[in-house]
This record gives sequence, structure tokens and C-alpha cells, in this order.
Amino acid sequence: MATQSDSTKRPICTTCSKPKRTCLCGRFPSRSIENSVALTILQHSTERKHPLNSARIAAIGLKNVDLVTVSDVNSESRFSVEFPETMAPPGRSSSISGDVRNPIPQNAAFSISTASYGAIISINDWILPPKYKQLPLDQLLGSMNSSNGFAVTKLQRISSSEGTATAGYEEIKQFEITVPPGSVLLFPTDRSVDIEAIDFQVKSMIVLDGTWAKAKRMYNENPWLNLLPHVKLNLEKASLYREVRHQPCPDYLSTIESIVYAMKALGGDQHSDLDGLLDVFESMVGDQRRCKDERLKKISGKPD
Repeated sequence: MATQSDSTKRPICTTCSKPKRTCLCGRFPSRSIENSVALTILQHSTERKHPLNSARIAAIGLKNVDLVTVSDVNSESRFSVEFPETMAPPGRSSSISGDVRNPIPQNAAFSISTASYGAIISINDWILPPKYKQLPLDQLLGSMNSSNGFAVTKLQRISSSEGTATAGYEEIKQFEITVPPGSVLLFPTDRSVDIEAIDFQVKSMIVLDGTWAKAKRMYNENPWLNLLPHVKLNLEKASLYREVRHQPCPDYLSTIESIVYAMKALGGDQHSDLDGLLDVFESMVGDQRRCKDERLKKISGKPD
């Protein structure tokens, strides 16, 4: 379905957000993939309308996917983290072999207030046993076994009357996410391990979508992500992005490429179906390449 864009006056598809002449919807298989590993994409707010954003392909091509918009913390944010009533069995490994964390008590909950780029303002322990209360944030998060899942809510502080003499602030709910048992974060950090090293069944995966600078900022500004086992891909592949979008390193992949390769590594889904998503991505990159060539020809005055 297409609608008229106010800014460009071009018909825009309301499903894939691409101009009608480069609409992606007809390039997918007739039915979305029933992915066995649930997917949550944390998408930076500036990425949603980018012409080369690849998360849209996952959102259309996969059934079990949630897309959550995340904005930068420009003033202050508060994250409320709550754990389910059931306790993890004592000594249970939360992620990779040898990573044994402390079981979380029933109904545990706490909140974290942060400033820009992840600076910690305060930690409020609503329901935590004494042994947790004096820990620095990294140790607090690192000591917890989150294998039973948890829920997180982000409240963003914004100016309620910006530019007036009585400027004030209010909190708005930006997102509320339920992180199910068996979840991992796909993101390369010092603590990330190869995805093949996981020794438990992954049921859900969180992915960050944005430029590498924005993705790193999202990671730093969402400290609750440290509750999750971190995994990374160990591939020597050049991204299809390389010709049309700047990548910091040749082996850095787009969001959809990372998702497809991670799901292949975890198993449970048909590889040929997942490869179909890469075909759609490759065609989108081809569209952008042609548009770029057309613009250059117009500037240079060369005929087709």
C-alpha cells in the first residue's frame, strides 16, 4: 500500500517505507518466516527512515520479531528492572560454560538513572537483598542470573515547556520490554563470546540497529543489557553495504546480515529461507547503487 510523502510528493509504501518504484514488499516470499528464535530489534530513532536501513527486512520477512525505537539520552533516563517471581535454581549457568551467577530472589526489582552516554546518576534498590545493595552497577548486573527473564521499562526525561520562562521536565515511557528466558544480546564487546560457544538453548535474541557509533551509544545508555549473555559472530565476510554505506571496518555487517548469520549459527530455521532475506537486502543495495549512478550522471551531464 502506498501513500503520498509530504516532503518528496512521491508515493511511499507504508509497509517498507520505500518509494513505490523501489518497494521491497513484492520481493519477499509469499509467507513470512516462522523464526524459532524470537527477535527484538532496538532501533535508534534516527535509523528508522534511513533509505538503507536493513532492519525493515527483518520486520517484514520474519514473524516473531519486535521493533523497539530507542532515542539518545540527552538529559536523564530511568530504567526499571523487575524479575519474575520464580527463582533460578542455585548454581545454574546463565549463559556460557563456567559463567555461574547468583540466583535472583523472588520479586527482585531495582531502577537505574542515567545521563548521556551511560553516566550513572543513581541506583535505587526497591527489592534487593543486602548483599546486592552496596555493589557498583557493573558488579550488580554481572552477579545476577537473569536466565528466568525480566522486564525493563525506560522512562525518558524531556523538557515539558522548552523555550519558556517556566521550563520544566516530565517523564515519558519510551518502551517496556519483556525479556524472556533464554535471551542473548548480539553485540561485539570485550565480554562477548562466539555464538557457537553457547551451551544452552537460545530462545530470544536482542539486536541493536543503527550506525556503529549510535549502536555503541545505545549499548552504553541501556545498562540493563549487561544482564544478558553477550554473543558475537566470528565471520570473515564483507558486508553488502560496502559500496553504498560507510562501514568502520570491512567485516562489519548490516543488521539483517548479522541477524541471518546468527540465526543460521543457532540452527532451527531453514537456511534457504533466511538466505531469501539477504536476496532482498542485496536488491535494496542495488537500487541504491543505481540511484547513486543516476545522480552522478545528472551532475556530470553524461547521457545514459
